[in-house]
Amino acid sequence: MNTPSSLLRTRSGRVVSRDGTLLAYDRVGSGPPVILIVGALCSRALGPAVKLAPLLAERFTVFTYDRRGRGESGERAPYEVSREVEDLGALIQEAGGSAFVFGHSSGAVLALTAATHGLPIKKLALYEAPFIVDRSRPSTENDWVQIETFVREGRRGDAVKAFLKSVGVPAFVMALMRWLPLWAKVTAVAHTLPHDGAIVREFQRGEPLPAAAWVNVTMPTLVIDGGKSPEWMRNGTRALASALTNAQYRTLEGQTHDVRAKAVAPVLKEFFGG
Repeated sequence: MNTPSSLLRTRSGRVVSRDGTLLAYDRVGSGPPVILIVGALCSRALGPAVKLAPLLAERFTVFTYDRRGRGESGERAPYEVSREVEDLGALIQEAGGSAFVFGHSSGAVLALTAATHGLPIKKLALYEAPFIVDRSRPSTENDWVQIETFVREGRRGDAVKAFLKSVGVPAFVMALMRWLPLWAKVTAVAHTLPHDGAIVREFQRGEPLPAAAWVNVTMPTLVIDGGKSPEWMRNGTRALASALTNAQYRTLEGQTHDVRAKAVAPVLKEFFGG
């Protein structure tokens, strides 16, 4: 029997990663555990997980968390992608030792990396890992260099603008954002943008995906894109689905990179089998 999302209670907690970093998470619902991994400029309080978690919690125990350096989670320098893999491992142990995982954008690449390292992920769902596999858009290498420079200089607003420009957000939208409460929220986590760059930049050079990169990612995997997303992103999503040994590919018509929770939740429920 499903529990209406309006009746579900969210419980907050903390888990300690291998290097001692304290990570904050929320837990809601009951049933098999599902962990949601967000992308750049997002946290457990900002981004797609906010609306998606209560919808999935009707059938699953859903964990959302602040990736290191964001929200109420700590951070230790220097940053390494392997530390984020360990963070996810700690959360999976907190969830009971294994879990379904859904990753969005750079969070999808982090989920893939974790699966490659052998974390106990039962099924993997990935929405638009931002891979550039052809010449349908330029490489982002110079963009990430600029973003890192702005972060190093403490120019968080400029770092956000450079990132949004890189991913194709129109200038008038960026100008509007600066007058909205959202701007303060995204600039608060802008210093973590280089983290996402470290995760994705090797796959954003306009080259085919390395054939053996995820050879040991053998769990059932669902690779999803939006029908209204840019050509380069859809090309990368299809390439990823082809590169994985046990993957199915699905397009959500009418959706963009900013996928609506009500569009993706039924797909995830079906795939995870709740």
